[in-house]
Amino acid sequence: MVDGVNADDLRDYRPGIQAAQERGARSPLAEVGITKTEVRELSRQLGLPWWNKPAQPCLSSRFPYGEAITVAKLQRVGRAEIYLRNLGYHTLRVRSQGDTARIELPPDQIKPFVNQSDLGQLVAAFQDLGFLFVTLDLEGFASGKLNRVLEQNQPDRVSALSAAK
Repeated sequence: MVDGVNADDLRDYRPGIQAAQERGARSPLAEVGITKTEVRELSRQLGLPWWNKPAQPCLSSRFPYGEAITVAKLQRVGRAEIYLRNLGYHTLRVRSQGDTARIELPPDQIKPFVNQSDLGQLVAAFQDLGFLFVTLDLEGFASGKLNRVLEQNQPDRVSALSAAK
């Protein structure tokens, strides 16, 4: 079994990488030191149509560490993100925290989102997916934001990762 982990992925806390390795998966891109930028460039040179598509991290990255993840929860988050993409938002995350959906958009898109969206319809759609509450993260989208809890609880681990960058 091989996966698409690349050298840049090794610079972040990714428990799934360790789990995959423990089960015998190999990461050839990471093993030879190929970065995300190089993957995109190689894909472009090969004429692959997805070479410039936005990153699509695993949906499990939308859940706080320690929360049990089920297929139903993954589907709920995936459908919520599809709903927002259909509204024209492409760089986003829907973070699932229990029964709450926390929408993250780039900071420059927050005001237009609030002003131009039918918020009642959006809340109803998310509630139909199984969320009880829908929130908007006013800080905006940031990759790896859920790692902040690690910074508080495991500062030595985070320092080691930062040094590796």
